[in-house]
Amino acid sequence: MSNTAVNICVQILVWTCPVFLGKTGSNRVVEPHLFACLLVVFVVSFIIPCPDRPVLQGVWRIDYNAAVAYDFLAAEDVNKDKIQDILFLYKNTNSSRGNSSFSCADEGFSCPCTFVAAVSGASGSVLWERPVAQDRAFVECGILQPRGSAAPSACVVLGRPGSLVAVDTLTGKTLWSQPSSFGGNASVLSPLLRVPDLDADGAPDLLVLIQEENQVNGSIYSGGTGQQVSPPDSLGVDGTSGSILHVTRAGAHYVLIPCGTALCSRSVKGLYEKVSRRDSPLKSDPLWEDMLSAASHRLVVHSSGAIRYLMNVPGKAGDDLLLVSTEAYMLLDGQDLTPRWTFGTTQVLRKPVLGYYKPDTPAVLVENGTGPDRQVLLLDLGSGAVLWSQALPGLPGDPPSASLPTADHRSAFFFWGVHEPTDSNQTEPGAAGRRLYMLHPTLPGVLLELDNVSVPIVAFQGWSTWPRVAPRATRPSGTGSPACGTGARPRQAGRAHGEEAAAVTRPGTSVHH
Repeated sequence: MSNTAVNICVQILVWTCPVFLGKTGSNRVVEPHLFACLLVVFVVSFIIPCPDRPVLQGVWRIDYNAAVAYDFLAAEDVNKDKIQDILFLYKNTNSSRGNSSFSCADEGFSCPCTFVAAVSGASGSVLWERPVAQDRAFVECGILQPRGSAAPSACVVLGRPGSLVAVDTLTGKTLWSQPSSFGGNASVLSPLLRVPDLDADGAPDLLVLIQEENQVNGSIYSGGTGQQVSPPDSLGVDGTSGSILHVTRAGAHYVLIPCGTALCSRSVKGLYEKVSRRDSPLKSDPLWEDMLSAASHRLVVHSSGAIRYLMNVPGKAGDDLLLVSTEAYMLLDGQDLTPRWTFGTTQVLRKPVLGYYKPDTPAVLVENGTGPDRQVLLLDLGSGAVLWSQALPGLPGDPPSASLPTADHRSAFFFWGVHEPTDSNQTEPGAAGRRLYMLHPTLPGVLLELDNVSVPIVAFQGWSTWPRVAPRATRPSGTGSPACGTGARPRQAGRAHGEEAAAVTRPGTSVHH
C-alpha cells in the first residue's frame, strides 16, 4: 500500500471514528460504528488498487559493441509509463538481441545497415529495434499520422540510397515505405521540414531539400503515406544546410535557407502551386513577396559574416528570427526583418539554446570564442543584454548545450567545458575530459559540475527532467565498419547515484541516461 493510501486511512480514522463515537451514548452502540470505520479502512487499503508506478533508475547505461552511432536522439513515451523513452539510431550487422529476424538481410539490406531502437527511459531496457535503411540521411520523429491509422505518430527515416520509411514509435513496425527520387549525386540538406497538410490526408507533409551541383531543389512528401505530393523543383538558390520553416504574421509559410551572408527564401504556397499547377490552401504575404528578389529569391538582411544558424524564437506578436553569423548574433523582427539588437562575437561554433532566466525573461545561451578563450553567456532575448557570463575553455568537438524547464518557470542550462588541470604533468588537450555543468538562474554564482566524460560525444539533448547523452562510437582496431556476423550486444551497466550521467565506451556505442 502506498504512503498516500496510508495517510488517507489514518485521516478516515481520525475524522470519522470520533464522530461516530461522539454520537453514541453508550459503549454498546460503539461497536457497529467502529466496525463500519474499520470496514472503510479495509476498502481503501486493499480493495481500491493503487496505481502502478514504474521502477525508475536514476542513472543507467547501455553499451553496444562494434556499432557506429548517429547524431540523432528523440524522446517519446513508447511503453506508456508516463516516462519519456529514448529513440536513437546505430549502424551494425544484427540487432542487439542477436535475433536473426532482426538482421539486415531479412529486410533487404546489405550489412552493415542502420537500425532504429527504442529503450526505456526508466530502466534502459530495449523496447524494440529493427533495421530501417541501408544508411541514414535524416530522421524526423513525432510525425502525426492520419485518423484511423495503426499508429498515432511515426518516425520518418530518410535513408540512403533513395528510401523513405515511417516507423511506428510504439511498436517499431513499418507503417509505410516509399522510394525517393533523389539522384546519385544529390545531397540532402537537413532538416526535414514539416509543412501543412497539402494532400488532405490528415497528416502534416514533409518538405525535403536536396542540393544538386549549385542548385537547391525541394520535394514535398505526404507524412501519412510517403507518396510524393509535388515533384522536385528548383528553389533558384544555392544555399546550405540549416534551413527552417517560418510563419509570418499573415500566416504565410516561407522556407528560409542560409546563403552565405544573405538569407534566401521561397514561399511554400508558390513552390507547391508552381509544380502541381493546383491552388493551395496556404496563404501568401504581400510584404514578404515585395521584399523577396524575384531573380535571386534573397531577402535584404545586413549580416556581418556568413550565416551559420537560423532559429524561430518567441516574439511579442509571433515568432521572430534569431540569426547567428560567424561574427554576430542578430535578432530580426519576424515580419519586416528589421534588426532588434546585435551582439558581436569572435567565433561561433554551436547553435544557441533558448530558455528562461526569469519567469518573464526569455534568454538565449550562446558561446563566444573557442579553446581557452571561450565564454558562455546568457543574453536577454528581448534586448540582447548580457544576463550572465562565465569563461569556460572548450574543445571543437564539444556537444551542444541544452536547457530544461523547472518548476519555478525558469530554465536549468546545461553546457560542456574542459576543466583546466592543476597537475603540470597533464599537458595533453582534453586530458581531464569534458565536463558537464549546470546553471540555474536562482543561483547565478553557482556552477554545478554533473559529469566527466573522456570520449567524444555524438549527441546530447534534454527532455522533461533528464538530459540524454550518446557518445561517439569508436570502431574496433583494424576495421572500417562493423563486420558481418558480429551483431551488437547491449550490456546493461551498473547504475550509479546522482542526478545526471554521461556515457563512456571504448570501443563501441553507449547510450546513457
